[in-house]
Amino acid sequence: MNILVLGSGGREHAFATQLAKSPQCDQLFVAPGNAGTRLLATNLQLAVTDFNAIKAAVLEHAIEMVVVGPEDPLVEGIYDFFKADQALNRVMVIGPSAIGAELEGSKERAKEFMATHHIPTAAYQSFTAETLKEGQAFLATMNPPYVLKADGLAAGKGVLILDNLAQAQKELELMLANAKFGKASEKVVVEAFLDGIELSVFVLTDGSSYKILPTAKDYKRIGEGDKGLNTGGMGAISPVPFADSVFMEKIDSQIVKPTVEGLKKEGITYEGFVFIGLIKVGDDPFVIEYNVRMGDPETEAVLPRIKTDLVTLLEATANHNLDSVPLEIDTRAAATIMAVSGGYPETYEKGKRINGLDKAHEGFVFHAGTTDQEAHVITSGGRVLAVTSLDEDFRVAIKKSYQTLEQISFDKIYYRHDIGFDL
Repeated sequence: MNILVLGSGGREHAFATQLAKSPQCDQLFVAPGNAGTRLLATNLQLAVTDFNAIKAAVLEHAIEMVVVGPEDPLVEGIYDFFKADQALNRVMVIGPSAIGAELEGSKERAKEFMATHHIPTAAYQSFTAETLKEGQAFLATMNPPYVLKADGLAAGKGVLILDNLAQAQKELELMLANAKFGKASEKVVVEAFLDGIELSVFVLTDGSSYKILPTAKDYKRIGEGDKGLNTGGMGAISPVPFADSVFMEKIDSQIVKPTVEGLKKEGITYEGFVFIGLIKVGDDPFVIEYNVRMGDPETEAVLPRIKTDLVTLLEATANHNLDSVPLEIDTRAAATIMAVSGGYPETYEKGKRINGLDKAHEGFVFHAGTTDQEAHVITSGGRVLAVTSLDEDFRVAIKKSYQTLEQISFDKIYYRHDIGFDL
């Protein structure tokens, strides 16, 4: 079949790499793609939320499956757009309906869903500009640190964790009254801080049955020791060593199963990935957030460990018979290290020539923010490359990824040297 992947980052390059291996994949397209996806697919210069242009490309190239990478098209209803169009409704779209995508599109909606279906999460209340004073008073009843979350999509920047009450009250005002995060912070969720160690669990579901994919741990901060500004992710390890079989059984029974059953009870069409951001508090898992797609850079660590044909898995998801496909996982650990532009996540320069890609023979080099210019690969984003290696020991996998990165260079390249330090 002909397949289209929507997106332009390392996650989409990882998807394209796995899909291209399948004997079921005839032609592979990525929109808009990057310099890495161009090596194994046809890049189409389309915006991921331009549904009419995507429709034209799907019909022109006889595409039978669309794999949606980022959250924006899902929240804006690309699944519903396809199913409502007679020319498109037979195309398999891997992702939830717009109602399902609200689990990521609205923090308040996600919290209400968890409360309804008795899924463990932090205590919370939601506030708007009209209830700002109540929100500031609520903060005064809480113990620090204070957690403020913009309700809507804020490109990963809408969560603040603050130790000082006065600062938290001021930030709540900036979010609600001064639109610090635009429309995303017209409503803000204030929740209790949970102290523990984080991990990500990825689930593929057809709306009734599900497969739990490999776990991963993401490293968000720009600085070593998890210090400094939040980023889109500086690296990931899969599996998470502390997520043993007893803990995973708790995650399955207390979180994954009630999540999928909750979707079914509410009649929500969901044919895709659920990314569950979790925190282990003591011996128990709590949900921090839902995402309705795979994470980045966790995808670059998780997908290389899936041995089952990915096209087979996704086709079974769209056809509601996922339980008939066995999931085979590589027992080796994967370590992903992200190389970023100097200055990221603040101001950074683009257009830097990348050298040494031809010397990177170990593992995978997934392109995240790259493009082609006069036969050279150049930087085009803050996060530029994700290097993934596999080994029975995650420490050796980490070492292999760093050895590969030492072969690659571009002006002001930066990467953390301590990914996996806390494991």
